[in-house]
Amino acid sequence: MTTSNKTPNRVVITGAGNISSMGQTWSEIKESYKTKKSKVRYMHEWDQFPELKTRLAAPIEGFELPDTYRLKKKRSMGRVAQMAVRATELALKDSGLFGEDVITNGETGVSFGSATGSSDGALEFFSMLEDQSMERINTTTYIRMMSHTAAVNIGVYFGTKGRVYTTSSACTAGSQGIGYAYEAIQGGKQTVMIAGGAEELCPTQAAVFDTIFSASTKNDTPHLSPQPFDENRDGLVLGEGASTLILESYDHAKKRGANILAEIIGYGTNSDGSHIMRPNQATMESVMQMSLDDAGVSASDIGYVCAHATATEYGDIAESQATLTVLGKKPISSLKSYTGHGLGACGAFELYSTIMMMNEGWFAPTLNLDNIDERCADLDYIQNDLRAIDTNMVMSNNFAFGGINTSLIVRKWN
Repeated sequence: MTTSNKTPNRVVITGAGNISSMGQTWSEIKESYKTKKSKVRYMHEWDQFPELKTRLAAPIEGFELPDTYRLKKKRSMGRVAQMAVRATELALKDSGLFGEDVITNGETGVSFGSATGSSDGALEFFSMLEDQSMERINTTTYIRMMSHTAAVNIGVYFGTKGRVYTTSSACTAGSQGIGYAYEAIQGGKQTVMIAGGAEELCPTQAAVFDTIFSASTKNDTPHLSPQPFDENRDGLVLGEGASTLILESYDHAKKRGANILAEIIGYGTNSDGSHIMRPNQATMESVMQMSLDDAGVSASDIGYVCAHATATEYGDIAESQATLTVLGKKPISSLKSYTGHGLGACGAFELYSTIMMMNEGWFAPTLNLDNIDERCADLDYIQNDLRAIDTNMVMSNNFAFGGINTSLIVRKWN
């Protein structure tokens, strides 16, 4: 076996785009954090499903693509792909790379995930089995329903010709998308990567968590749920959205004078190998340590942890105990208390929010965290008000169905 002595490329983030319930711009998103406004509401649209116990979610209201998107280009896009493509357009413009040759000459790849494709496409597709008829199936049905529809539509719409990673890994789809993009640039395989994740809201997703008793049913008080780490939490609340980050080799970014948001310095991913849904503290600890080792930093360097923290009973306990074991008593909060659980979108949106807060020297509290569950670890939970923290390094963690775990470390750009 041969080894390479080539120095890994440094990887920086030079642009971001978001379609979220909190808004599209950082000023809109920041306002929601600073005013501690949850985007969770009662879903009257779900009243048609009497057996569904949860009625809570954080939808994006009124999302439509601009008129600049022609019908011919939109035909292969369901809602999840539309949000992903639009978030990518915003990110490319933010980075200054929109329309540049580097996007289409093979130097740019896509690493993007979603848990599933669009429900409308799936409904058309599987109607054949229900109705014994292909009447509803058309040429774009499968393209809209397939799990990698967001990644593929991004590549086609912007004309990328580099590698494509389709990270359909549920709650780690966005963070794995970023992690694999980081590794592709670090290893010299690509100069630029479009990375992130997206998800569209669907009542079938709520039914998944209903059936395993993991969805919140505090339907009369939407603004008081979810409650990550709280002793009175009763489960997660779903969200939706799309978040795209533009990753770039430092040398390329420096050469063109790009504005750098942060540098990615560490990434770890592993799997539990034991149970589809039960959280595993040991492998959570392992993935955090992998990220520290990859970054070449110690636990003392981490100034804040963005928790996955979905407000499920055992998930919060295992994650908090793993965090304490590896990092010690760190400041920590869960941003899902604002947006609900965006599944494939959450890892990218949470990392983006964490970076922007780090750059401004403050971090948002976990909403609805009134009484910390004594079974959760003794961490420095940020409660009630924004916390001023001056740190150069943060960690963002995500954990998914199937026992898929990720940990990312970013450093402030000075």
